[in-house]
Amino acid sequence: MPETIEIQLKKGALGLCVLALLNQADSYAYEIASRLADAIGMGEGTIYPLMRRMQSDGLVETYLVESSAGPSRKYYRLTDAGRGALAAQSAEWTTFTQAVDAILAKDAAAKEGAAQ
Repeated sequence: MPETIEIQLKKGALGLCVLALLNQADSYAYEIASRLADAIGMGEGTIYPLMRRMQSDGLVETYLVESSAGPSRKYYRLTDAGRGALAAQSAEWTTFTQAVDAILAKDAAAKEGAAQ
């Protein structure tokens, strides 16, 4: 069964969203997953492989924070390369969404014109 466009869009934007969240504040993977679940309905299982890949790509780095309620937590923070990737991907996202919005607006206008 083919994936819906919503699933494809979420997968495509996930890395950008993670970079944007980490640009706001350092965080641990579960917290990132929770924020993404609330914001875009993305499942927790997709975050951990993405975080490992981002770390191996040099976009994020980790550090441990002691926890009074259990084991230390691994926090992620953006590297300079991660901030650069965020800027580049944000610009690409803006260009892409503006192009899609323009196409959809023309389609809506054409439908409106045909209905008259």
